[in-house]
Amino acid sequence: MFKIGDYIVHGRNGVCKVVDITHIDISGADKNQLYYTLVPMKSEESKIFYPVDSNRVVMRAVVSEKEAKDIVSGIKDIEPMWIDNDRQREEKYKEAISSCDCQQLICIIKTLYARNEERIAQGKRITYVDDRYLKEAQQNLHDEFSIALGIEPSEVEKYITEYIKNA
Repeated sequence: MFKIGDYIVHGRNGVCKVVDITHIDISGADKNQLYYTLVPMKSEESKIFYPVDSNRVVMRAVVSEKEAKDIVSGIKDIEPMWIDNDRQREEKYKEAISSCDCQQLICIIKTLYARNEERIAQGKRITYVDDRYLKEAQQNLHDEFSIALGIEPSEVEKYITEYIKNA
């Protein structure tokens, strides 16, 4: 069980802070059930109420500093995914983001950077779907690494780039 003040990763909501653990009085909710009250980093004015004992959505602790550094050190080995079918590719993006796995998020980011470069070379722009998943993957990864590494989310990309350049 997580504690109040913990940062966790909660499915597609990304990194959330546990601000309360309580019973809630909402129509349709089990009054005897304990719920986490979560505030997503990407939408701090929102609150999510999620049952403490549910496992319907991936919910895990934010990676440690060591885990984040180990993931960054292995970025070069993470292969992009190449799927020609638009629907299948979008489904893989959804699965990867829902998995809450940092390496899967990096896979999406690498894939979409490469796809975008390819499209630009053809005189095309990034597709709406690609842009949406790229932003979501980046935000989720940057939010999690910012907590793990003790830096601002806006500094994560620079941290990763510097690490790769100096490796």
